[in-house]
Amino acid sequence: MGMTANALIDETSPYLLQHAHNPVEWHPWNADALKKAQELNRPIFLSIGYSACHWCHVMAHESFEDKQIAEFMNANFVNIKVDREERPDLDDVYQKACQMATGQGGWPLSVFLTPDQRPFFAGTYFPPLDMHGRPGFGSLCRRLSQAWREKPRDVEKSAQSFVDALQKTEPAGSGEIDRTTLDEAAMNLLQMGDSTYGGFGSAPKFPNTACISFLFRYSDMTGMARFGGFAQKTLKKMARGGIFDQIGGGFHRYSTDSRWLVPHFEKMLYDNALIPVNYAEAYQVTGDSFYLDVMKKTLDFVLREMRDGDGGFYSAYDADSEGSEGTYYTWKKSEIKVILGDDADLFCLYHDVTDGGNWEGRSILCNNLELSAVAFHCGVSEGIAKEILESCSKKLLEARSHRPMPGLDAKILVSWNALMVTALAKGYRVSGDQRYIDAAMMCLDFIRKQMYKDGRLFHAYKDGSAKIGGYLEDYAYLANALLDVFEISSDPRHLQWALDLGRVMAEDFWDSGNACFFMTSHNHEQLIVRPRNSHDLSLPSGNSVAALAMIRLHHLAGATELEEIARRAVKSQARAAAENPFGFGYMLCVMSLFLHGPEEILVLNTENQDICRFLYSRYLPNSLLLTVDNADNLRELERYPFFAGKLLGEKTEVFVCRDFACSAPINTMQEIKTKFS
Repeated sequence: MGMTANALIDETSPYLLQHAHNPVEWHPWNADALKKAQELNRPIFLSIGYSACHWCHVMAHESFEDKQIAEFMNANFVNIKVDREERPDLDDVYQKACQMATGQGGWPLSVFLTPDQRPFFAGTYFPPLDMHGRPGFGSLCRRLSQAWREKPRDVEKSAQSFVDALQKTEPAGSGEIDRTTLDEAAMNLLQMGDSTYGGFGSAPKFPNTACISFLFRYSDMTGMARFGGFAQKTLKKMARGGIFDQIGGGFHRYSTDSRWLVPHFEKMLYDNALIPVNYAEAYQVTGDSFYLDVMKKTLDFVLREMRDGDGGFYSAYDADSEGSEGTYYTWKKSEIKVILGDDADLFCLYHDVTDGGNWEGRSILCNNLELSAVAFHCGVSEGIAKEILESCSKKLLEARSHRPMPGLDAKILVSWNALMVTALAKGYRVSGDQRYIDAAMMCLDFIRKQMYKDGRLFHAYKDGSAKIGGYLEDYAYLANALLDVFEISSDPRHLQWALDLGRVMAEDFWDSGNACFFMTSHNHEQLIVRPRNSHDLSLPSGNSVAALAMIRLHHLAGATELEEIARRAVKSQARAAAENPFGFGYMLCVMSLFLHGPEEILVLNTENQDICRFLYSRYLPNSLLLTVDNADNLRELERYPFFAGKLLGEKTEVFVCRDFACSAPINTMQEIKTKFS
């Protein structure tokens, strides 16, 4: 390892700092580095990754720590390192180039650019030497450097064809938002489903949260149980597999096999914000406390291990510790016996721990047996078996906490934090646990104080400083999260802030010609193309979430101009969503809300806690459910049509409104049950 630092040493991103002592003379992506490439007329080598990315570490160790390779890179390229979580716009543009060139993308992303940022060669991981049919990174650098000097015409042709392809925008689709779109999408999704283990496709398997949410909605809408049944099966199998941290709570990134057993061990904040919402919905649909427990374990893990003292949430934990993947989370049976003594047999039977292990000689904790069968085998009651398992989990979690921890990426992103706020608000509704809503509000305060200035958001925060203008997903996710908390708290500031963000999205991000949103605002740094992204993949697209936030703002705050934008955005995706539901899961949920029109439920005075608890426990996916307890809040909210003329009385009253017409107030449990059962 070279000990002299390169230009990354002044960055705050943990990923960039991991490379600050490489012998490669890395630069962050900034005006100075881009200017240097122009002045020297040298190609740029752009390397994009993130701190919890296993193959990024591998390539760094093999190639970027190699003195010879580094010397060649330094002499022939301007080398730029980018954290894809800080700059999703750069990642989006150059991932698309890589997918065009190779048919696939991923990280580390390795792209060679002309000094004016046009790609002419793109790939992902390269080994240091030629192997497995891939060119070695060293020889690739030599080849491309030679082409740059000796075949400038070929390089120019390649760069131009990339740019031409990137600039071809998808024409604005159009389609009516109707029931057949949802029918087609639901059938297509079910056909992709794995009927044995749940989830979609084969290995590797990702927790496709938006598709699961859509299947619950479709099942509720049609009364066809098999769609919801498939979603439940997926969630059960995930929670019993190694992708779920059985003793610590929280989910790993994805499963490398089709059974959810062997995960890729990194833990991302966004997964642990999106997945618990699925379990909360499953609990509302079924009343089965299994789902509630998984949700609580996941939210508790985040509050315990991913939370900054000021209320923000960290980005990720690495997959590796002690130099190898999964060491922190896996066990030898002999270790468990020492820690648990006589209880080890029951725990090991329940969690599939064997002498030989189920992965590379160690055991990933999972659960394939019913508790009743394990209890019977061990000669104890189910209640005692459950107590033993809980006490064993605590002991192992305590023992595990003394192991060297995987690396933590402690930067705070508005978008992912907003997803966490949404999860905590949902968690509060189904569990009644005050800690969740308190943490959600504290996070919103943190964002407002540290990452919002002069009506605009900053994307990333670390070490006391916020940087990079907010992306569409920052605005969209945060507007939605504010509305989630507003529905519970009735604090007018949350509604007003969401409305302000909605208007910024309309002014700075909306592309009226193509009926969709750009990823970057109109005053963001100009790249070779202005990126836009409509696909809901591991994260919902800003496009889908912006549409949802705008529909809600229309109904809660009377923002009709935002509803018109949302309608156009949804219509432009209708055809694509029916044909490729896998890439539009969140948009399909928004379409189902559009189709039904939201039902607005307003609870004034929550004196009757039974009514609130009952409503919070119901699965009401197309409802806006608001509770107001505070007369001052209600007075301030009167300026919005939704709240006009409403008064807080002595008793709990529930108004149910649809299409801006409200029912007479309902105030008995019997009437509520009749209306919502």
